[in-house]
This record gives sequence, structure tokens and C-alpha cells, in this order.
Amino acid sequence: MSEALSNFSALLQSGMDALTALVRQNPLVGVWYTTVVRFVLPVLGLMILVTAIRSLLSVKHTAEVWAYLCFPGGRRIPLTHWENIIGRQKNADVVIDDPAVSRTHAALIRQPDDTWLLYDLESTSGTYVGSRTVPPDGCAPVAFGDELGFADITAWLEAVSPEEKQARRERRAREDKPVSPWGLLVLMTFFQVLTCIQLVLSTGERAHPSLPLIFVGMTALPWIYCLTLRAFRRVGFEMEMIAFFLCTISLAVTASFAPASVPKQFGAIVLGLVGFLILGWFLRDLGRAEKVRGFMAVCAVGLLALTLLIGHADGGAKNWIRLGGMSLQPSELAKVCYIFAGSATLDRLFRKRNFGLFLGLTMVCLVCLALMNDFGAAAIFFVTFLVIAFLRSGDWAVLSLICGACGAGLMALLAIKPHIARRFAIWGHVWEDVYDKGFQQSHSLSAAASGGLVGVGAGDGWLNVTAADTDMVFCKVCEEWGLIIAVLAVLSIVTLAVFAVRACRAGRSSFYTIAACAATSLMVFQTCLNVFGAVDLLPLTGVTFPFVSNGGTSMLASWGMLAFLKASDTRQNASFAIRLPSRRELRREREEAEAYAEY
Repeated sequence: MSEALSNFSALLQSGMDALTALVRQNPLVGVWYTTVVRFVLPVLGLMILVTAIRSLLSVKHTAEVWAYLCFPGGRRIPLTHWENIIGRQKNADVVIDDPAVSRTHAALIRQPDDTWLLYDLESTSGTYVGSRTVPPDGCAPVAFGDELGFADITAWLEAVSPEEKQARRERRAREDKPVSPWGLLVLMTFFQVLTCIQLVLSTGERAHPSLPLIFVGMTALPWIYCLTLRAFRRVGFEMEMIAFFLCTISLAVTASFAPASVPKQFGAIVLGLVGFLILGWFLRDLGRAEKVRGFMAVCAVGLLALTLLIGHADGGAKNWIRLGGMSLQPSELAKVCYIFAGSATLDRLFRKRNFGLFLGLTMVCLVCLALMNDFGAAAIFFVTFLVIAFLRSGDWAVLSLICGACGAGLMALLAIKPHIARRFAIWGHVWEDVYDKGFQQSHSLSAAASGGLVGVGAGDGWLNVTAADTDMVFCKVCEEWGLIIAVLAVLSIVTLAVFAVRACRAGRSSFYTIAACAATSLMVFQTCLNVFGAVDLLPLTGVTFPFVSNGGTSMLASWGMLAFLKASDTRQNASFAIRLPSRRELRREREEAEAYAEY
């Protein structure tokens, strides 16, 4: 195996040398290729994104029905979530318009083994299962056919018949079917092959010797991923295709600006994909995910505390840990742990103690980041907190008080540490000091403007300022790839956010809904800070562009965020994070449906 790989690598290297020699003898060949491919790549990128968007946003997300709550008089309400609020308020899952019923009276929650629990949400008139009273701080098991009481209103839980269950599954498979991945894969392959050839022609001797082999691996990665998951009856790959598209741009930018980092970046992409699969598999068991929330909170605090103790300062922020020849940014991994710890199932959302613990976790994380002078990451954590806190409580008054307290704390911090305010003094004035404090942004903006709509060609840019492949990567993409590709990269992140909002309406659990919304909000806000900071619409905060910026821990964190979004995808057979019934279970269900129909 190693000998075959060595021979293949030698063959690629000889092809690279032959291509380079051809360009040296006939310089016009490289010029003409670059001229043509500059216009072809934006078209391919647009086709990739349009295909993915069409599939993601055109699917209806047909609601799953897990049981029915029946009332006297024939009223029969489908329960379309694992966690259902019952009460008088209009946005409850089961609305009971009776003055004796509290606004949020009770919660009916499905367990992984298809049993149900009824929780009383501190109602004023009580919740009952048969003759038993559900305690305000506890729950009671519910079997199908049991009589439930909400104040003086009675109801009973009814199971979905086998015939209806099979019909609904077939309908969801038909109506929620994603676009076939093979067209996307072919477009992606063309995009990656043309990019590799362009980089070989433009970088020449500066290119990393393994560049062609790495791009072969990057081209093979989506095919291996899709073929493997198709063998397990999975069909939805649009989110992953968007991530692979952005990772290809990241690899090209790295090859252009920091050729020596290309193997490391490709390794981070592979590790990120593996982590994405592991986290998605872990999230499929909600009970298991709930048990490790405390551990994840400890990990988030531990990663930040460890950085405070042994971290190294870079660019004014003490947010790096160096291990041998490797540099890690633990705050990126802490984001994944923080979202995991902040997400909660419905039965925990109504307990004030849980929100207090989450608020305490947030304050500890923000204090650690402030001590590290990493205010870009602190802003990202705070916005993520606001999203999670609103989804957990929906209380605007509490959030307003928290924002006011944090604003006062920020003003006090600026008074205590005036050097922090001086860091943002150049905001909006970069052209007034182009040879000192405004050097980085003014040169980046000039390079971005020189790229026009289609760019100067991958590897042919002249932008060579500090962090051109990380903090200023948007300008680097604009220069070499053009404004069209740069805007498509931003729209890719926005597309994931829009999909999260649509998918969460049919979400199974509030845990998945909160995690997906928080993860996509974090990615969108981080993208805004990176892009608007690079073009001087916001202060430059030193945060990365998800999936695009060069950096191993940033890439790992981006794939981790995508796993939360993948876990919220309830389309039939679309998400590996949702367990599918085995073929034996499907056969038994079909037999039960036939027997039920005959009966």
C-alpha cells in the first residue's frame, strides 16, 4: 500500500514538474489558462451554491407525528415534537383555551424508548395522570390510553397506528427528498481540479511539493464521504458540500500565502470531518448528550483557564498554546463545549436553577477571555449567550438587564485599561495612517479592489500583510478569487443559518433546536466580524472566517458547529445524527401495518 502511494505521489510530482516546465517554455500557456479559469471558477462556485441552496431551502420539512393527544368531543391534536408544551398561551404546542389552565401548564415529553413522561410546570390548578397528582418539581409516566388531567380538562394519549406510521414515513421520504449529491460532487471535482492546476501554474517553485497529492485527497474526500454514507441509506449532503466548497477555498488561500502550512490545513480538514461524524453520532442519543453537559461546561472553562496559565500572547491577546511545533487556540474548541453545555431539553428550561448555572458559566468564560485580552472571542461568546438565553427563557426584560450590566462592565474596563480603547482608535480612519496603524487594512482593501469580480487568479495575488490568510482572508479571497466567490463564501454561511431556522420548526427536541440556532448564530456573527472588520465597517477584532481562514483549531471548531446543525435536520434519511430503523424493524413495521389494515 505504501509503495503504491509512493508511486502515485511520484507520478503526480512528475506531472507537476512537466506542467511547470511547459509554462516556462511557453509562458502564454499559463496566462491563457489563468485568464479562462478566472471566469470558469466563479460560474462553478455559483452552480455549487445554487444547487445546495435549492435542495436545502426547497424541502418542506414535513413534521413527524409521535402520538396524539385526544380530548372529549373528537378533538385530536398530533404531537409533532418529542417535547410538547401544554397550556393556555397561543404559542404552546397544545393550546387549551380554558381560564383554569395555566399559560404554560405542563410538558409532555417522549423518551427514546417511545415511553412518555408528563411534567407539571408549576401550574396553579394541578396536573394529573389518572388519580395521581404530578408533583410540581417532578414527573409521572404516561402509557397510551391513560387519562390525563389539566385543571378540570381531561385528555388521553393515543399511539400512532402502524399503518399511519408507515404511510407518514413514505410520504416524508417522498416529499423531503434532497437533491441527488452526484451533480454536486461532479461540480465540486471540476472546481477542485481547476484550482489545483491554477495553483501549480501560479506558485511554481513556491508550491509545497505535496500540493497535487493533497488536492487529490481533497477531491476524493467528498466522494468517499458521500459513498460511505449512502451505503448506510443516508441521502442529504448539502451542508457538507457547502463546507467542502469553503474548505477548498481555504486550502487554496493557504497554498498561496503560506505553502508550508498546506499539509497541516488539509490534516485539520480531515480531523474536522472525523470530529463532525463523531459528534453527530454522539448527539443522536439525546439521553447520552444530556448526561455530558456538565462535563462539557467543565471542558469549556478548563480550556480557557489552561490558556490563561500557559498561553502565549500573539497580537496582544494571550490566546495560544504552543506544544512543540504546533500552535493551538483553545478558545475555538471552547465554543463547541459552551454550546453543548448551554443547550437543554424542555424539562430543564423551566427550572431557574439551570439558567443560573448557565449564566454563571458564561460569566466565567467572559472573565477568562477578558483576562486574555481576547475581546473578539468574548463578543462571540456573549452574542451566543444571548441567543441561547433567549431560546431558553424568552424573557426580553432579563436579557435587557444582562446587556445593560455587560455594557456598564465594558465601560469600566475601558476606563481601567485605556490601551484597549486605543486598539480600536484606527476604526474608520485606516486611510489617514496607511503607513502605520492603518497599513494592514488599507493594503488589504487595495488588494481586494484590484481583484474585481473574478480576481487575479489563485496564487497570483500580491497581498502579503500579517494574517492575510486568517483575519484578512476575505480581502485575500476578493483579490485572488474575485468578489463573486467572496460573496458566495459569505452566502454559504448565511444559507446554513436560514436552513437552521427552517429545520428547527420541525425539531425533535429543544436541545437540538437551541444547539443548531446557537451554532449558526455564532458562525454568522463571526463571519460578520471577520468580513466587516477587514473592510473597516467594524473594528478589527482578530477572529477567523469559519471554514475559510487558515488555522487548525478554527477548522475543527467550524466542523463541530456544523455537527449541531446536522443533528437538527429531521428530513427522512438525511442526517446521520438521527438513528434510522433497521431493515428488520422496517419489515416488522410493514407487517404490522398490513395486519392492522386487514383487522
